[in-house]
Amino acid sequence: MQEVIFLWALALVWIVFAVFQDLKTREIANWLNFSLVIFALAFRFFYSLFYNDGFSFFYNGLIGLAVFFMIGNLLYYGKMFAGGDAKLMIALGAILPVSLDILSNLKNFLIFFLIFLLVGSFYTLATSSFFCLKNFDSFKKEFSKKLKEKKRLICVVIFIGLVLICLGFIHFLFLFLGISTFIMVYLYLYAKAVDEACMIKSTNTKKLTEGDWLYKDLIIGTKTIRANWDGLTKQNIRDIKKKFKTVRVRQGIPFTPVFLLSFIVFVVVNILKIDLWNSFW
Repeated sequence: MQEVIFLWALALVWIVFAVFQDLKTREIANWLNFSLVIFALAFRFFYSLFYNDGFSFFYNGLIGLAVFFMIGNLLYYGKMFAGGDAKLMIALGAILPVSLDILSNLKNFLIFFLIFLLVGSFYTLATSSFFCLKNFDSFKKEFSKKLKEKKRLICVVIFIGLVLICLGFIHFLFLFLGISTFIMVYLYLYAKAVDEACMIKSTNTKKLTEGDWLYKDLIIGTKTIRANWDGLTKQNIRDIKKKFKTVRVRQGIPFTPVFLLSFIVFVVVNILKIDLWNSFW
């Protein structure tokens, strides 16, 4: 058990550093994520070499890293995570396997991910509500605009929702899906309105950092700098500074606190031996 506690303590220290860095600079340095992977795997290797019977402890770390490499990339290319968040998720893959049994580890991965989704949902709702209240007039105007723009979509979703609610007389699941359909379409419009009204700001080009997201494409001579998910490169920033004093960028909500809270909950669940697997199912 002491080897697992060491890995948990190691991850906790690294995540706390990542939170401070993310809140201060709105990015997570590659060296922080990569060093967590190196330290975790090195510890697993030497522990297996001197104290463990076989290398299962080390191999499970590699399996965890591979599994979370796929998860991190899916979240990144699905445009749900920025690069630093995806790499932190990948790094945790080397930490989370706490058993020598692969099936038990896979269950732990799923439990952590479900905890992460739950914490992330509450966190996103809370932070977006804060920005919404802070910029309420702009949000109200943008939300009304979205309602008018998506009137056809809303009508289609309401029709589908009503059909599902009617089917609720057959099975309760349809009633649940129908109500969820109503909620989801308005949550989608709410999120889009918050993004457009509250998360766009003008910033001095001197303060631009690598990875910042442009709000719109910029044309500099014959060159076009795209407002894409990968963010600005150092060369992009040098080019922008030559022509612009200020540009509009899209702010992201720092997501590392979700990693910290989710990891703490995961550790507490394991220490108290709470059977979340059967509870979830």
